[in-house]
Amino acid sequence: MRIVYFTHSLASCWNHGNAHFLRGVLSDLIAHDHDVRVFEPEGAWSLDNLTRDHGEQGTAAYRKLYPELSSTTYDANADPSEMTDGADLVIVHEWNEHKLVADLGRLRAQGARFTLLFHDTHHRAVSEPEQMKAYDLGGYDGVLAFGETLSEVYRKWGWGDRVFTWHEAADIRRFRPPLQEGAREGLAWIGNWGDGERSQEIVDYLLTPARDAGLPLDIYGVRYPDEAKATLQTFGARYHGWIANAAAPETFARHLATVHVPRRFYTQVLPGIPTIRVFEALACGIPLLSAPWEDSENLFRVGTDFLMVRSGAEMTDALRQLKNDPDLRASLVRHGLETIRARHTTAHRAEELLTIVERLRAPALRSVA
Repeated sequence: MRIVYFTHSLASCWNHGNAHFLRGVLSDLIAHDHDVRVFEPEGAWSLDNLTRDHGEQGTAAYRKLYPELSSTTYDANADPSEMTDGADLVIVHEWNEHKLVADLGRLRAQGARFTLLFHDTHHRAVSEPEQMKAYDLGGYDGVLAFGETLSEVYRKWGWGDRVFTWHEAADIRRFRPPLQEGAREGLAWIGNWGDGERSQEIVDYLLTPARDAGLPLDIYGVRYPDEAKATLQTFGARYHGWIANAAAPETFARHLATVHVPRRFYTQVLPGIPTIRVFEALACGIPLLSAPWEDSENLFRVGTDFLMVRSGAEMTDALRQLKNDPDLRASLVRHGLETIRARHTTAHRAEELLTIVERLRAPALRSVA
């Protein structure tokens, strides 16, 4: 099958978490002999920021770990019909220009033979609904939403059984426990400041508990304003700036545990959607503690795969327990890996995608017969 994916950027993961999942799932599709082609727009802000801060070395870790992946940059004058020539499946990520989304929909409506899907991996359907409704999806065959609560939003917008919940997952060929265990110390947190969406939560569930539990804290991420950096310094946390997502496994391997602090939209408005960091951390074999969120889809075994707390005080207690209990740490690692490998790899998601495409094509096939 020839698969064409329009992304914001495949080369850059600078404040662009979807690149993590996309790299893994496309790599798995390629491994199963699918012809995968990726297009990203000229001047993508994620790649521009990465290049400005780190130059060509910013993409070095990605190029080294994903030699089978590549993408083609296109400009505003590019012809979508040429980019999709011969395609069986076309997927368009929601961080694309409205014109491109509409042009691809018109191609499909005019008889293009590919299946056309819109891929939504953000909270803008509830945080900025008018912006999302401005996308012309009239010619699209279906929507891929990265959580059931987001799928429900699209059902209310009239998509019915043509919206499919397609969760993120871990690429376990790259995100895995270290081959040889070394010394582990303190906590690692990989995440962006969050545009004010979790500033207080970072203080309550990460900075304060780490300090009070006596655990060194290393923080990696971008878009930390000066006041945020000052806050980190006040709590004694060590801020290291951007880290390539491809380098996350070796970072996790040096630390005792990590913490998940969800953004407010994923606890209050779109509950039940974990970010990809949960999948990746568990796949890397590092104990995970989480601030509260509702696992409404039973993706994990809460309390077995990872520990979830309900307050900052509970987080402090849990960190102290984890620090002093190697058996607890080993149990969390074992069970977290078990769940990821059984249910939440990018290979699973690749299979799910192909099943979705078959389902969408079935009525047309029956009508032809």
